[in-house]
Amino acid sequence: MSALIKLTDAVARDRELSLAEPVNLSLEEGENIAIVGRNGSGKSLLVDMMTGKTVAVGKMLQNCPIRYITFRDTYGAADKGYYIQQRWNTTEYDDVRPVSAGLGNWQDNPFQRRLVELFGMEELLDKPLILLSSGELRKYQITRMLLQKPRVLIVDNPYIGLDAGTRVQLTRFFTELCAEGEVQVIVVMSLLDDIPEFVSHVVLVEDRRVVGKFTREEYLSGLKISVNEGEWDELDRRILALPHSGRNYTGEHVIDMKDVCIRYGERTILKDLNWTVLRGQRWHLAGENGAGKSTLLSLVCADNPQAYACDIALFGMQRGCGESIWDIKKHIGYVSPEMHRSYIKNVPCVDIVSTGLHDKVGLFLKHKESDLETIRFWMEVFGVDRFMDSSFLELSSGEQRLVLLARAFVKDPELIILDEPLHGLDTYNKLKVKHIIETFCRREDKTLVMVTHYDSELPPIMTDKLFLRRNR
Repeated sequence: MSALIKLTDAVARDRELSLAEPVNLSLEEGENIAIVGRNGSGKSLLVDMMTGKTVAVGKMLQNCPIRYITFRDTYGAADKGYYIQQRWNTTEYDDVRPVSAGLGNWQDNPFQRRLVELFGMEELLDKPLILLSSGELRKYQITRMLLQKPRVLIVDNPYIGLDAGTRVQLTRFFTELCAEGEVQVIVVMSLLDDIPEFVSHVVLVEDRRVVGKFTREEYLSGLKISVNEGEWDELDRRILALPHSGRNYTGEHVIDMKDVCIRYGERTILKDLNWTVLRGQRWHLAGENGAGKSTLLSLVCADNPQAYACDIALFGMQRGCGESIWDIKKHIGYVSPEMHRSYIKNVPCVDIVSTGLHDKVGLFLKHKESDLETIRFWMEVFGVDRFMDSSFLELSSGEQRLVLLARAFVKDPELIILDEPLHGLDTYNKLKVKHIIETFCRREDKTLVMVTHYDSELPPIMTDKLFLRRNR
């Protein structure tokens, strides 16, 4: 076998972008690799060296065309003009390209037709890119890259944002693709214990070091992931000891929606939806990619102007009766793929978290000294207090997500809305954040709405479920 990619004693010229030790690693013909490691371990730094993005000292060999889909591509390549409400403002995407513009002449080739049909992209061809859900964006990005027929495709966390059916389809397609041998796949994964069967070898990265390259069987046989008994007892105590803020809104009804319909042009996203959420309930919001989950939450979070044309009451207040969006947002802590996408300025993480106290996204003010104790508390809870003065965009995607989770909880909200909150987190951090959510909701008057495509990510406290189906 000959190597398609080979690094020999490779070091990035920029010390900040380099791993702790010189890298010796190769991708041989016929190999399909999973690069695994905890959040911040250096996986992305290794991929940047493999793709030639960071010029390396030492020997580097690339004998093939490579395409790389990063974590941020899940949400689209945000530009400097992007803001979180943009997706819901229909008058502002007339000049945005539709899906079809990015897929080219896919009808001309059997392989390309099969790929487009596999992901159901035909029904999305006329849809503006800005209106795609995070799951639909993921499918679009993978489709677009594979249409270019790379010899090696590198995908960062390929399954995040995808519903169960699409995950099965993607695994089946990757398995067939790898068996045919025309494309070799490298998947970058934070979940240490969920290695797809099409993977032949696993590269483990720890503490910015490449530990080694193992067969899939060797790696899984030696894998041990455990949480020590009582490890989070002190964390629980600190969260449960937080003072009760008192009821800042009246009534038992948190969300009331009656016959809600949302349309964009000829597309009906939500139709005749009725939903009531009571104080203290914990809802699992589920559904297919593109079924309208994020659209529904945008109505609750006052980000969608169509809310004013619907029969919606939040915290006992009827929408359109004089309340401001700030009257609504002050009760809500929120994290979502759209929010992750909107944070594109390289500001200190302490200022990112502080925006959660004042419901500002994209507007960065110097945090108040009086808020610093609260900010530090929640950054400690999520294990990112060491990044208080670090620039947000210099963190790994998983570390960024933990910072945004601290932002969602920082004002101790009555309603916590978590849209795919565990995206990109490693196995340990998934368990920890799941535990934090459970502990937080054990407190008085806390209401939860959580979106996830994985039932295993749900804390055991869930009380209700709403499943949305895509209107076809």
